[in-house]
Amino acid sequence: MAIDWAILDKIQSMLSSGFMDWLMPRITVLGDAGIIWIIIGIILLLCKKHRRTGFLVLAGLFLGLIIGNGIIKNVVARPRPCWLDTDFNVLISVPKDFSFPSGHTQASVIAATIITLYRKEWGWIVIPLATAISFSRLYLYVHYPTDVLGGAVLGVIIGLVTYYAGNKIIDTVIVKK
Repeated sequence: MAIDWAILDKIQSMLSSGFMDWLMPRITVLGDAGIIWIIIGIILLLCKKHRRTGFLVLAGLFLGLIIGNGIIKNVVARPRPCWLDTDFNVLISVPKDFSFPSGHTQASVIAATIITLYRKEWGWIVIPLATAISFSRLYLYVHYPTDVLGGAVLGVIIGLVTYYAGNKIIDTVIVKK
C-alpha cells in the first residue's frame, strides 16, 4: 500500500499543473459509466460490417459491470485514496463506490482489447484513449495504481474471453456454420 501512495504523490509532484487540472477531468468523464465505449459499441453495432464487434464490446462491458463493479468492488471494499486523504483537492465529484478495481480502466481495457483484436490498426486509437482514461483516475486521486492495474488485468481477461468465446458462440449457435 505504501507504493500506491508513493506513486500517487509522485504523479502530483511531477505533473500537477493548471493544464492537467483542466484536462484530466475531461478525459475521465469519457469513461464515466463506460460511456465512450458504449457509444463506440453502439456505432459498431449499427454498421453491418462491424456488428459482431459492436455486440462483443457491449457484451464485454456488461460482463465487466457484473464481475468488476458488481462483485469484486463490493467484496474487496477498498476505500478510495480521496476518502482517506481528505486534504487533497479532488477536481471531480468524489465517487461513492469502492476503489478496487478501477471500473473506468476495466471498461476501457475490455473495449480496447476487443476492438484491437478485431482490427489491429484501430488499436492505435483505442489503446491510447484507454490509457489516458486509466491515468486520469490516478491523477484525479480517485484510484490507487493497484486499482488501475487490477482493472487493466481484469479488463484484458474479460476482453479476451468475450472476444474468443463470444465469436465461438456466435459462429456455432447463431450463425450455425
